[in-house]
Amino acid sequence: MSDRKDILLVTGMSGAGKSTVLKTLEDIGWEVVDNLPLTLLNRLLESPLTEGAGDAGQPLAIGIGSRTRDFAPERIVERIRVLRDEHGLDIGMLFLDCAGGELERRYSETRRRHPLAPDRPASDGIARERELLAPLREWSNRLIDTTNLSSHALAQQIRETFARSGTDAPVLSILSFGFARGLPRNADLVFDMRFLRNPHWVPALRPGTGLDADVAAYVAADPAYPEAVDRIHGLLRLLLPRYRAEGKSYVTVAIGCTGGRHRSVHVAATLASRLRADGFSPTIAHRDLGAAPQDSLEGPPATA
Repeated sequence: MSDRKDILLVTGMSGAGKSTVLKTLEDIGWEVVDNLPLTLLNRLLESPLTEGAGDAGQPLAIGIGSRTRDFAPERIVERIRVLRDEHGLDIGMLFLDCAGGELERRYSETRRRHPLAPDRPASDGIARERELLAPLREWSNRLIDTTNLSSHALAQQIRETFARSGTDAPVLSILSFGFARGLPRNADLVFDMRFLRNPHWVPALRPGTGLDADVAAYVAADPAYPEAVDRIHGLLRLLLPRYRAEGKSYVTVAIGCTGGRHRSVHVAATLASRLRADGFSPTIAHRDLGAAPQDSLEGPPATA
């Protein structure tokens, strides 16, 4: 049987936010299976994880509801008791509840039909489902009332409750690029380094890149460099935890200069190093590092 440490069944009233909960759990590193027939539960727990899915300790969330095949609340409760008592699995259940009036409003806004009342008012299906789910609501060890919660607020509550350490942090990428070759399409934040003096116009430095010590020293010696890099670093330290709190999955910080070979490369590498020292885990890429130097791309040399 499974070695998983966390197994969570997610159920509740249709329209109360099950899809939002499952999507959020998946975003923070859980394996998620929705509407799994009860007869396949044992097979799922016994099957090995797919390659790249994580270790055996990866938590598992299983969505069940009135539309699940073979759905029978009493049988679900009994099956979970067996898995707990005979196999030692720690299985929890999260029940999502919501007031009937709010559920009616949500169905009206989305123009969806209630799954238990396809040809009758939504209120009939809500009442029938509430009665059907009563055993699961009584048995569940976690309950969230979403009546007054937006999807965003519900997702944030799930992240705060179920995120494992480090799994809710966005994937952070630092990218250097050249404006002459276009803006990166996936950039969330763009910083322009063209105010710094350009090593391209120093013949001895032109063939090098921002990864070379002499080029890096030249860029860092610009009088505006220390304060500018400090301020960008400070801004990122402020924003990244806020992005994490908002549940953003990916953050790409793009650092640009004219050609993408000197100034942006050095500043991107410097910021990545500082952020690692702060406890972040950025990946770094240099989009235009291999491009050939070209005077026409760089514009006229700055006059000092």
